[in-house]
Amino acid sequence: MAADKAGAPPRAWQRMLSGRRLDLLDPSPLDVEISDIAHGLARVARWNGQTSGAHAFSVAQHSLLVEDIFCFLTRDPSPDARLTALLHDAPEYVIGDMISPFKSAVGGGYKAVEQRLQNAIHMRFGLPVATQERLKRDIKRADQVAAYLEATQLAGFSVAEATEFFGRPRGIDPARFDLACKPAGSVQAAFLKKFATIEKIRG
Repeated sequence: MAADKAGAPPRAWQRMLSGRRLDLLDPSPLDVEISDIAHGLARVARWNGQTSGAHAFSVAQHSLLVEDIFCFLTRDPSPDARLTALLHDAPEYVIGDMISPFKSAVGGGYKAVEQRLQNAIHMRFGLPVATQERLKRDIKRADQVAAYLEATQLAGFSVAEATEFFGRPRGIDPARFDLACKPAGSVQAAFLKKFATIEKIRG
């Protein structure tokens, strides 16, 4: 990305392909579009791109995996809960997927920007800004299972390493979940299809 012009006022917004101009520091729900989220997440690589396969394992594909695992682990989840799971990493369509060690080094500023974006996304799609603690835990559990599967199948972690950082899932058949790295366009389409399916159930 080209640097801003010398002497120009600081810019804190990004132009989206939908035409929206999203303010990163004070995001408006009116500037959030699912097409932009799907497009961006399908092109952001998990694990800093350090995964096996001809294509990156994108955040969009991770989000689909987490929603799938969440539905597998949760008894009769509500459509709102499923959408919350699908969008759990949605801010990364703008700010990228920063690996956990770097998040720790950066500190609270990153988390504040991420939370404001998440709040705007939730408002845009009619989800509670404050997610219930039980739902947070259930989605986090699915996220940890996904991280373990990705780490051991794609990212070169040993079982011992992955177990130390993510916990070893019990009662989960890894073969049940699709971790084959796919082209960005097909993952983008799958993400939009899943979103549309959930929205139809939400009414």
